[in-house]
Amino acid sequence: MTSQRWTADQIPDQRGRIFIVTGANSGLGLATTRELTRHGGHVVLAVRDAAKGERAIAELRADQPDASLEQRHLDLADLDSVRAFAAALRADGVRPDVLVNNAGIMMPPRSLSPQGQESQFAANHLGHFALTGLLLDLIRRSPDGRVVTVSSGVHRRGRIHFDDLTGERSYSPTGFYAQSKFANVLFGLELDRRLRAAGLPVRSILAHPGYAATNLVRPGPRLLRLAVSIGNRILAQSAADGALPQLYAATAPGAEGGQFIGPAGLGEQRGHPVVVRPSAAATDPRTAERLWTLSEELTGVHYGLTAAA
Repeated sequence: MTSQRWTADQIPDQRGRIFIVTGANSGLGLATTRELTRHGGHVVLAVRDAAKGERAIAELRADQPDASLEQRHLDLADLDSVRAFAAALRADGVRPDVLVNNAGIMMPPRSLSPQGQESQFAANHLGHFALTGLLLDLIRRSPDGRVVTVSSGVHRRGRIHFDDLTGERSYSPTGFYAQSKFANVLFGLELDRRLRAAGLPVRSILAHPGYAATNLVRPGPRLLRLAVSIGNRILAQSAADGALPQLYAATAPGAEGGQFIGPAGLGEQRGHPVVVRPSAAATDPRTAERLWTLSEELTGVHYGLTAAA
């Protein structure tokens, strides 16, 4: 169990460690990057928009002139971009210690990725599934390798639409967002099971921010954006506080593979990070194995890790 009052000040010295943070140019990703560099870590900002990445680096260096940062292009909704990102890291000899699967899109109108998948499932799940698989052999070389996958409390309302994965027959922005966050939890827990079965020391840890004020819902419906804007001002905690669970998962010595870290407060909406319970459906290994097999087929990325007995 984590401390009820864990804060970013308790992050150990991260000098010599390399972090990849997807979606690092804003919101939770930017807050995570700020604390990792503040504690000596080197962060690769994996971002889709180069101009936004440059602005984020300028903002970070205004407070931390010596921050160790670099920006690389990554569009998680496009598997060609994911492969190019991973190949460039290898070519440049970058050996990450921690991958923070943070980026996501939330409740946009229905659209398809370049590979023909529903955009939220593609960016939030398939892109991170592929990225993790392509980098896992590098992460496992670290003495403290970790994969942190960021989900949401909304995963409790999700299910995998195996019979209508692209939403062609029936699409709901909220329902398919919940599907993608449910997939994150299934993936993080199944990765932990497979890593343990293979005897690999990499920790797969899940996190969710509770209700944090970010711009994630920006592409969503107008009424939803208005409701979230009001809620952000009245109810939400800051992005810095919302990032604490994933920072704990990425850095705390006591964080364990298979844990789900979220806020301690009422309804897991806000508060300091603690171990929380995922939904019962998200812990079902049969659903997780089915999603894993499907994800390998759709991405073409095969981990070579067998399912746990």
